Amino acid sequence: MFARTERLLLRPSWPEDAQELHRAIDDEAIVRNLARAPWPYSVDDARSFATATQPVLLPNFMLMLRTDGAPRLVGSCGLGEHNGETEIGYWIARPYWGLGFATEAGRAVVRIAGALGHKRLIAGHFTDNPASGRVLRKLGFRSTGQVEQRHSLGRGQSVASTLYEKELAPTEGEDRPMRSSFEHDMSRYLSELRAA
Repeated sequence: MFARTERLLLRPSWPEDAQELHRAIDDEAIVRNLARAPWPYSVDDARSFATATQPVLLPNFMLMLRTDGAPRLVGSCGLGEHNGETEIGYWIARPYWGLGFATEAGRAVVRIAGALGHKRLIAGHFTDNPASGRVLRKLGFRSTGQVEQRHSLGRGQSVASTLYEKELAPTEGEDRPMRSSFEHDMSRYLSELRAA
């Protein structure tokens, strides 16, 4: 599954992404804010991520900056499962912090989640990472007012995490013709998968 935004191509990971993925995420300041990434983050960890099979309804995307030359890896954004609910998560490589890429990619993934039939998304950020909370609010998530302890593999301990949620409405304020076309393409794709 692929998607495009103004500056990014969102695409699945491929085995040949492992080296570039490792270079982009091998930064303790990134990994410490993720629940599932280990620290130190090895090339083998990158290879495992790049080659992992992903459920059709929980896609994860490499965020590739569209350039005149070879695209550059900006980060990753996708859907996962946490406590039986669909969760959005993301990270951005340090050279691209503060440039709006997490918000841009997050908007695309929220649209994809709706087209896949998800009715609600959850998210969270460690309380010492308020920048992630600002991204979630820009994406229309609202704080639940709850804080939970969530294990961070990179930190090797549980950390306080602020929880957010977003109901996905059919119109969502998005551009309806584009959304309808995307939903049509996604519906056809899912039908073909089920028939295979």
